[in-house]
Amino acid sequence: MPERRVTVASSVGLHARPAALLAKAAAAQPVTVTIRKDGGEPVEAASVLGLMTLGAMHGDEVVLNAEGEGAEEALEALASIIAEDHDQG
Repeated sequence: MPERRVTVASSVGLHARPAALLAKAAAAQPVTVTIRKDGGEPVEAASVLGLMTLGAMHGDEVVLNAEGEGAEEALEALASIIAEDHDQG
């Protein structure tokens, strides 16, 4: 199963606006993508509530997983969202 590790860049972590952007992008993918913190349980990346329960803060590393046709492209697209600070003024 393809996976991608990425560091959360947004200053508020995966909460509010970054979580909404990530969930929307994940829902648009042709495969189901899960996200987890190391040692944690995976949640669906398309769920804003799931993303917020991760407690992923700025600087935390998260792991994205997906399987199926288009998985690599989906992981790359979502990783780029997580790696960008969406809370800069």
